[in-house]
Amino acid sequence: LLRWSPWGRLGAKALVTAGVFVTILWNLRLFLNASKDSGEDSKHREPLVILVWEWPSKQVPNVSKDVCHELYSITGCQLTTERQLLHQANVVVFPHSRLQPSQDKLPKERLPGQNWVWVSLESPSNTRALAAWNQTFNWVMTYRQDSDIFIPYGKLVPNRSATVNVPAKTNLVSWVISNYHRTQKRAEVYKNLSRYLRVNVYGKANNKPLCKDCLLPTISKSKFYLAFENSIHRDYITEKLWRNSLLASTVPVVLGPPRANYEQFVPADSFIHVNDFGSLEELATFLKTMNSSRYQQFFAWQRRFSVKLYTDWRERICAICTAYPRLPHGRLYPDLQSWFNS
Repeated sequence: LLRWSPWGRLGAKALVTAGVFVTILWNLRLFLNASKDSGEDSKHREPLVILVWEWPSKQVPNVSKDVCHELYSITGCQLTTERQLLHQANVVVFPHSRLQPSQDKLPKERLPGQNWVWVSLESPSNTRALAAWNQTFNWVMTYRQDSDIFIPYGKLVPNRSATVNVPAKTNLVSWVISNYHRTQKRAEVYKNLSRYLRVNVYGKANNKPLCKDCLLPTISKSKFYLAFENSIHRDYITEKLWRNSLLASTVPVVLGPPRANYEQFVPADSFIHVNDFGSLEELATFLKTMNSSRYQQFFAWQRRFSVKLYTDWRERICAICTAYPRLPHGRLYPDLQSWFNS
């Protein structure tokens, strides 16, 4: 026989009460999460306003529309050059080429939570008056890989359908140079290298300027291109490699940072480094005596990659919105010059 027990009745009540309590907690959690998600969605829908204090290039494009989304599929990003929107801006961009030594040109105040970005594509050797900007900028945006916002001159992008395309070659070596200064390392290397082989020199410095549409077709006729940087600094690898060499389907002979630094950007077998040789005479001999089979090996990268150039400042500045969620807030660079020269 089963006996009635008051403890059993109490136990049943406790189970019912506990069940109700758990149900209430569960519904409350769902409500709070829904409210949180709704708040985040609302916050996310507000576009990030990027004010470019002065446009980096002389020609200022129209950025009144949603250019980041229309051109680069970056959503929630509003670019503007209208200074009256300073108080609405989340980020203010200051290209170094437009900065004046006097800070009178900067905004008088910085809104709480507003971040200022220092932008430069020049090397430290060609960048002046950095000491004036200590404790001014939250983020840096340069070609350096350790920048808050990294903006390379170019990169290789995967392209499995790519095929090797090497135009017919009629010259051995070419070089395009606009600003020739004898004190530069590249001038010294060119002078000594030209003792051992002929270099076809184009550009303003040699009174042979090439029109925009003539540049790549002219360079592509040469087997090798002197991708000599105007100064040697970490990560300073410019369009001389990306456009004038790789995009033109000619083999770059590079003068710049060490080989290991180049190999962080492009395959080791896609270029020749001046420092690979004990002398410039050895380099010249290597270039002159290379057979066709060896030469073709330098283009193996084309089977896997294509060259992407970064030439539009709108694309570079839109990249701030992509990087924004992971950037540190509230920090200032105490000594911009020391960082850039490191």
